[in-house]
Amino acid sequence: MEVGYQVGQVVIRDTVDLQQQWLDQLEQFRWARDAGFDTYCWAHHYLIDPFQHFQPFPVLARLAAEPGNMKLATSVLLLPLLNPVDVAEQVATLDHICQGRLILGLGLGYRPEECEAFGTRMSQRGERHTEALELMIKLWTQDEVTHHGRYFHVTGARPTARPYQQPYPKLWLAAMSDPAVRRVGREGHILFVGPAQPFEMIRRQIDLYHETLADNGHPIPQEKVIVREFFCSRNRDEALERARLGFERKYAEYAAHGFQGTDPELADKITGDLETLMDDTFIVGSPEECVEQIAAYRDLGFTQISLRLFYPETPQRDVLEHIELVGREVLPAVHRL
Repeated sequence: MEVGYQVGQVVIRDTVDLQQQWLDQLEQFRWARDAGFDTYCWAHHYLIDPFQHFQPFPVLARLAAEPGNMKLATSVLLLPLLNPVDVAEQVATLDHICQGRLILGLGLGYRPEECEAFGTRMSQRGERHTEALELMIKLWTQDEVTHHGRYFHVTGARPTARPYQQPYPKLWLAAMSDPAVRRVGREGHILFVGPAQPFEMIRRQIDLYHETLADNGHPIPQEKVIVREFFCSRNRDEALERARLGFERKYAEYAAHGFQGTDPELADKITGDLETLMDDTFIVGSPEECVEQIAAYRDLGFTQISLRLFYPETPQRDVLEHIELVGREVLPAVHRL
């Protein structure tokens, strides 16, 4: 089983100078690479106050110049906000810079503020995502493309940048709600499960995904990916105590942003008490306990798990110690699963 290092929006605005934040995250990349992580996963948002965060394409391009062979992933790019012609050529460019180490994770997003800023609406996200990805695949695989859809139009377009990987980089499609899981299944792509769903909900959604794949004539992909909140220490009580403040701050802000969407089942879990989140969604404990919890996702068919190892206001030295501990005590065991 492969393991990704997940970087999301967790740095609180003005708590760290932006230049220092970049230097810290570059240092985290190097430590994660040396610790043995397989993939470095960079999230995507705009106007995500109170968090401050950098955009994925320039960051991943810079990280591609670092030594090593760690794969680089958007985890996830909010495709409904973007123009697919631009994304297709940016991805092709980045894939060459990475020499084929790029993975394109895509998602709908959940914030009305972002939709407003980019001239679209929340209700259009699913349709825009499906049409945009359809056009991108055409641009990557066809010599001349004519596409006239509801949202995007090109006539006789001859693509000027093709990906390094053929026919195109691996695609992960994120889903939290049942409708999103069905959409991924209808399109036949690799399912990428977000950080919010509890274990039993994921088990049910995998069945839904497989049923939808079969109904639409798609084989079950050989890969499934999940991202989890994670904290490892000498024992569960110590891990919980050390992680508590960061977890509370992060999920209070995410709940205020509407991270749970309109799904009441998700809303109950995400806005519930911290202990419920710990029990149902997070991986927390000693190295042995963390490996055991990851193995349960392997048993559901997941081939990669991306772990978030740092949280709001976590000192850099603690982040690096956490990476080192996971590299020494957790990754070797997970790689053997």
